[in-house]
Amino acid sequence: MNVMDYGLKPIDFQNPLRADEPTLPDGLSRRAFVMTSLASGFAVASNPVMAEVIATDSKGLIAGEVSIPVADGQFPAYRAMPSKPGKHPVVLVVQEIFGVHEHIKDVCRRYAKLGYCAIAPELFARQGDVSKMTDIGQILSTVVAKVPDAQVNADLDATVAFARASGHANADRLGLVGFCWGGRAAWVYAKHNPKLKAAVAYYGLLEGMKSDIKPQDPIDLASELKVPVLGLYAGIDAFVKTETVDKMTAGLRGSGSGSEIVVFPNVDHGFNADYRPSYDKTAAVYAAKLAHDWLKDHGV
Repeated sequence: MNVMDYGLKPIDFQNPLRADEPTLPDGLSRRAFVMTSLASGFAVASNPVMAEVIATDSKGLIAGEVSIPVADGQFPAYRAMPSKPGKHPVVLVVQEIFGVHEHIKDVCRRYAKLGYCAIAPELFARQGDVSKMTDIGQILSTVVAKVPDAQVNADLDATVAFARASGHANADRLGLVGFCWGGRAAWVYAKHNPKLKAAVAYYGLLEGMKSDIKPQDPIDLASELKVPVLGLYAGIDAFVKTETVDKMTAGLRGSGSGSEIVVFPNVDHGFNADYRPSYDKTAAVYAAKLAHDWLKDHGV
């Protein structure tokens, strides 16, 4: 599938290939890490890069690649934070299906400019290097379909532990912002980690990805959430139907979490992705303000 079609018509996300690797007792794969460092630039499958792409400088920041230790090795992440001394609140930035490429790194720098220690872990590091893959279908079938929710949650926990141990971050003031695939992960991690102060989910799938390694869709756990999550969704998104958003909203009302969903009319999936044709500057700027206000209002 060409990037020009991504977000403009439905994709079958339902586990197109099954992982056959042996697993650890907690469900994590024994496979060695495929990625030990981050790729530079944009993922090949995300080309052509649009002219509107935003480039945030690193002036006044400490920004670059770090390694997150876990029980079975280590995986790469991108971290950006203010260079001034202090323990900064932490924002986990969770990737789209294209991995931690230049757009996600730039989002980290944007949050660092706002005073956060922003970290984007490469959550596909065990399954594959999507930066070199040329086709979105290949990314979905050979990598995304094989990434267990248990692995994602554990790796995000490890990223929080890394931030806490660094001496530069206040991990008690913890937030998360996820985009597309990471938007779904935002809902799932909010259920997993009740110590999360707040999360923001940009157009993450709410249903349709359930499998043996993804036991619950966000719509299944909506009423159980305790962490306040702000959902930022698109009015003409082929991936997330209006009726699905309505069901999710109804579930959230019963959760007591204070979670909300805002739908931007007449924009499509990926409206924040300034390197893709789906980008909508007006929606992206307003959504960024809502996201930042949401984090601040909830103690991040």
